Amino acid sequence: MSIDASPAEAVADARTPDASVAPPRDDVGALVARLRSTFEAGRTKPVAWRIRQLKALKALLLENTPEIEAALITDLAKNPAEAQLTEIGFVLAEIEHTLANLTRWLRPKRVATPLLIAPSSAKTVLEPLGVVLVIAPWNYPVQLLLVPIIGALAAGNALVAKPSELAPATSAVFAKLFARYFDQRAVAIVEGGVPETTELLKQRFDHIFYTGNGRVGRIVMHAAAENLTPVTLELGGKSPVYVDDTVDLRAVAHRVAWGKFMNAGQTCVAPDYLLASPAVAAALEPLLTEVIAEFYGPDPATSDSFGRIVNDAQFERLTGLLAGETVVAGGESDARTRYLAPTVLHDVDRTSAVMAQEIFGPILPIVTVDSLNDAISYINAGDKPLALYVFTESKAVRRRFITGTSSGAIAFGVPAAHLLVQGLPFGGVGASGMGAYHGERSVQVFSHEKAVLSKILKPDTFNLVYPPFTQKKDAFIRGFLRKLT
Repeated sequence: MSIDASPAEAVADARTPDASVAPPRDDVGALVARLRSTFEAGRTKPVAWRIRQLKALKALLLENTPEIEAALITDLAKNPAEAQLTEIGFVLAEIEHTLANLTRWLRPKRVATPLLIAPSSAKTVLEPLGVVLVIAPWNYPVQLLLVPIIGALAAGNALVAKPSELAPATSAVFAKLFARYFDQRAVAIVEGGVPETTELLKQRFDHIFYTGNGRVGRIVMHAAAENLTPVTLELGGKSPVYVDDTVDLRAVAHRVAWGKFMNAGQTCVAPDYLLASPAVAAALEPLLTEVIAEFYGPDPATSDSFGRIVNDAQFERLTGLLAGETVVAGGESDARTRYLAPTVLHDVDRTSAVMAQEIFGPILPIVTVDSLNDAISYINAGDKPLALYVFTESKAVRRRFITGTSSGAIAFGVPAAHLLVQGLPFGGVGASGMGAYHGERSVQVFSHEKAVLSKILKPDTFNLVYPPFTQKKDAFIRGFLRKLT
């Protein structure tokens, strides 16, 4: 099939005669073994197969958009427009970008060879790893499941997808749709919670891609070590925002509120807390209050643009973080609906509970700093964040943050938007993760870059380095190598 095949053609070609036969859910080992047999038979390696699966995924999203949007409303009260921006549309854009560039990304790359082994040629080729596992979280249950899968399929792997049990409606939709759209000999989905994930982690995979929190990330990495399985860990962290007095604070309030309260704050790259001088903090607080009302109305509980906390445990954890804090805006909650208002906290102490963990909810603490050095020192004293956001017009301040801090990404003037740049790697550093993906890097994550060297047998120029080593050969080797240094 050509890369320009229609979604309908792609789906028809992706299905196999046994596509309606679901894999045995009670025997994960047998499932992985079946997928490995498929991979070893070479079914997933042709570029045409990879393109068909990507086209099938595109069709899955386009043909089932209302059902997927409804599932996101059930799981997270996510507005369909937000679902398009951050979930469905995001994935479709990634598919299109991959389809447009895949053949170029997969071309062998020529490498120069040294004169010592001339005449010869060298190149690198990307080969699929084998059978891979993608474990997705609940907060963006479409994007964070499917974008890694795009890379895995484009690289030519067989795969197991594990959606989050904490987004059960979305998980159920994909369990149904995967069986209809993908090649069931090579692509499987396993639903369930801790027992199912534990069983999956006992299996030998060729790569594990996990998105979630650091605690579970350590469990995944420990399990992967048993089989020397490489891992990509996309974790979280407290992503700071620094604001100085050189910028338009009203514009800052709009950008920060958008990034923070999207998906009810349940975003790994959301601004976690805000650092500013006392004067800037005092000016920002009323502006943030105004912007929250502008975005969600006088009562955000009635707004269909504001989501809900995913479950009771998260709700109780978040409302507990408000104890003893001074609320500037929001603070209202309703346990029955798991509603927690967009909340801004005044002059939060650096040792408070809300600063001791990633918030992952609609609470924005404002922490005052004495200076730029104080802000940078505070950031550097904690774990390296997944993202760092800086609002300043000063080039010197920007340079200080670029060279003086470490984070998965740094963005000036806007939070979270770096995910929309397909040429940028997305990933963490240190406690916020290891490895990066999106675009071409997604294909690289799920591929092995194999070195290939070719040298003709005649003339045999290697006779200059064969034993026995005479004085003449010694002089040649030493002279040649010195020319290279």
